[in-house]
Amino acid sequence: MNLYGFLQSLGIANPSGTGWLAVIFTFLLAWVVTWRLTPSVRSFALQVGWADQPNERRLNREPLPNAGGLVIYFGVLAALVLATLLRPIVIEGVLAEVLTILLGGSILVLVGFIDDQFGLPPWVRLLTQILTALLLISSGIKIEAPLGTPIDSLLAICLTVLWVVGITNAINLMDGMDGLAGGVSFITAMSLLAVSAQFEARAAATLLLAALGGGALGFLRHNFYPSRIIMGDAGAYFFGYVLAATTILGNLKVTTVFALVPPVLFLLLPVIDTTQVFVLRLMAGKNPLSNPGKDHLHHRLLAWGFSQRHTALTLWTVTIVSNWLAMQLQGMSTMAALVTIASIVALLSFTIWRRIRSL
Repeated sequence: MNLYGFLQSLGIANPSGTGWLAVIFTFLLAWVVTWRLTPSVRSFALQVGWADQPNERRLNREPLPNAGGLVIYFGVLAALVLATLLRPIVIEGVLAEVLTILLGGSILVLVGFIDDQFGLPPWVRLLTQILTALLLISSGIKIEAPLGTPIDSLLAICLTVLWVVGITNAINLMDGMDGLAGGVSFITAMSLLAVSAQFEARAAATLLLAALGGGALGFLRHNFYPSRIIMGDAGAYFFGYVLAATTILGNLKVTTVFALVPPVLFLLLPVIDTTQVFVLRLMAGKNPLSNPGKDHLHHRLLAWGFSQRHTALTLWTVTIVSNWLAMQLQGMSTMAALVTIASIVALLSFTIWRRIRSL
């Protein structure tokens, strides 16, 4: 089978073109930039005091730099800028969508970074997340609800805001252990990338996910246990927001509740983790957003005797399985899904091997 035939078997929307090369270039550039830049940012963060101090809730036993989100953001941005310069025809038609998502992500990176260093009230963080969700809606990036009722437009706004704010916080709440949020974000980004590559209309999502996946993998090189740096709220908000936005870029239409099943499956682990945390904290009479604690799924696995590495690998496996199911529901061929999962496992294995070898 020649290269064209192989790409066609994977469901690439335009295998005869060069757009798929731009996607690979974007992924590799974000990967390399994030990987190479992280040590420098880590050293600077330690000098200026951008670090999480040990306490009874955190797992670190010494100050841990929390500026990783800035590196991820810069890596993703650099890759997308260069992709724009090198292949302007490929993305000129989707530039507005890319810029809208990057603007919202930039706002959240800034707010998350301020929160990491100085602390912000929960209402400020929530209001910012709602505003960035409304930014997507103003640009036409929203969950459609064509149910034929007078409140369809209002329902679409509410569903979109709920989805974007929920996923943004879900990824952030999972960022409590080395490598967990980064690994889950990488797996989800690559799975969504494989799906979006099947449709030319989702070129914006494809490029964003390629950059996001590369940034996540490059960061994992330094974030897998024992971590040398963490992403902080800045990175977690950015991952959550971009993943939430790209899942609805393909004009997701909700005519029945079952239409939401594939997007939820892609992000099943963060959704389950956040849901059980919110329910348990509300039942205990606590504010879910302002009362952090050791009640997440990874905390439970650690309490059962799992090591941090085994906990991360276990929850990564759950994420891979749920993404496999989501890809099947999206109509991907078995061949395309298998290649996607094999690529994810191979890249994660290489990153872990390199991390452990460097210790």
